[in-house]
Amino acid sequence: MTEPIGLEPDDAHNRELIAHARPPAWRNPEPADRYDLVVVGAGTGGLVSAAAAAGLGKRVALVEGRLMGGDCLNTGCVPSKALLRSARAVAETRRARAFGVRGTAEATVDFGAVMERVRRLRAEIAPHDGAERLRGLGADVFFGSATFTGPDRVEVAGTPLPFKRACIATGGRAAAPPIPGLAEAGFLTNETVFSRTALPARLAVIGAGPVGCELAQAFARFGSRVTLIEAAHGVLPREERDAADVVRRALEGDGVRVRCCGERMSVTPGPSGKRVAVSSHGADHELDVDEILVAAGRAPNVEGLGLEAAGIRYDEAGVRTDDHLRTTNPRVFAVGDVTRHHKLTHAADAHARIAARNALLPWLPVKARVSRLTMPWCTYTEPELAHVGAFPEDLDPEETPHETVEVALSEVDRAILDGATEGFLRIHVARASGRILGATVAAPDAGNLIGELATAMARKTRLQQLSGAIHPYPTVAEAIKRAGDQYRKRRLFQWLDALREPLRWLYGGP
Repeated sequence: MTEPIGLEPDDAHNRELIAHARPPAWRNPEPADRYDLVVVGAGTGGLVSAAAAAGLGKRVALVEGRLMGGDCLNTGCVPSKALLRSARAVAETRRARAFGVRGTAEATVDFGAVMERVRRLRAEIAPHDGAERLRGLGADVFFGSATFTGPDRVEVAGTPLPFKRACIATGGRAAAPPIPGLAEAGFLTNETVFSRTALPARLAVIGAGPVGCELAQAFARFGSRVTLIEAAHGVLPREERDAADVVRRALEGDGVRVRCCGERMSVTPGPSGKRVAVSSHGADHELDVDEILVAAGRAPNVEGLGLEAAGIRYDEAGVRTDDHLRTTNPRVFAVGDVTRHHKLTHAADAHARIAARNALLPWLPVKARVSRLTMPWCTYTEPELAHVGAFPEDLDPEETPHETVEVALSEVDRAILDGATEGFLRIHVARASGRILGATVAAPDAGNLIGELATAMARKTRLQQLSGAIHPYPTVAEAIKRAGDQYRKRRLFQWLDALREPLRWLYGGP
């Protein structure tokens, strides 16, 4: 039987989650003499790898040390997006009068009920990632800590699992910055915040990346007094500055106090909780809070795997792999957050498909490569901010002559009707061909809009071809068609300008 895993609070929803993600009565199967593929870690990357191998008729073992579903199901995408939906409902209620809706009371948040909904929905989704489903697909599912004991062998709970190929998919975890007093004071991360049942009245969020921005906005909407602290300049420092500023203004509109360029941070006991000191833009600030939420980076889960015994190199950024996701042990591949590549759930899915193909179908004439992926991402604040491809600073104007097409949401009928005109769509295209090089969308539902542009990039569809596609009216996606129309018109005028001088010379005009 598997070792028990406890989740807080101990309620029916969490017990249902455990029943699928780590069944208490589960007995590890008798191992095969040798597996075609042993997968270590049952998060997104591991589940997809194991399912792909089983679908090819291979003998596959899937090993999980804690809960199946990994970060995405248990502490990441699933609970966070459930939480954000409740926060959006609060904001919609408070904005109702702007849409002519009278007689609505100020939204009263039952935070305990919000978190119960999060746990219930997580438990409903858990069977998709559960042990029974993977066993039904043909995988041998083992629970316990996995350790490489050689270049072609993994051991779990004292049982050796010899393999032809293996895949490391152990994911990552929240990393805490070295702030004096932080560890002693205690803090929350995405791994613990969804266990809360009481709303903190005062909350400091350290790190203004996607997780920090999303949770800061949500807790502010629920009624917490939130201060968001970021060491870099501005929120979402990876994104284009004016797009990130759209999100910053939205956060501040929801009551979040933003402290950027934060330095010299420390945490000490306060008169009624924890006191955070930080210097921001040359000014010193002290704030008393009830809780601190750390969202300032990730660390790969490589400890205890015995990677040295398997000849697998790694460092603080993750397991080293080549473009085919093969580690320094040619028998072993690695996918997802444990690698040095994209740290995204959908990236782990894409990695798993690459690794499974390269590991199990080596006779195919063309190897799948990470460098060929077109990888979009999205921050699910309101409005959302999504990006795919190159940023302007990545593009050399001499090597890749390019231009930018932009459509403001204030020009899009559906955004006007929805009262959501703060934001824009921006597409960077190759000047001569119209090939899409990159795009940023700051808008409601930007995550869905960026999918169309990512597909166009992957298929090498040109922007003017998107102009010819019919989009339903009225939708925000019409902004893509408008961008295509802009590019067509611009190219037409450029072509006419190029003809003007030869025509003047030919006809002797002025």
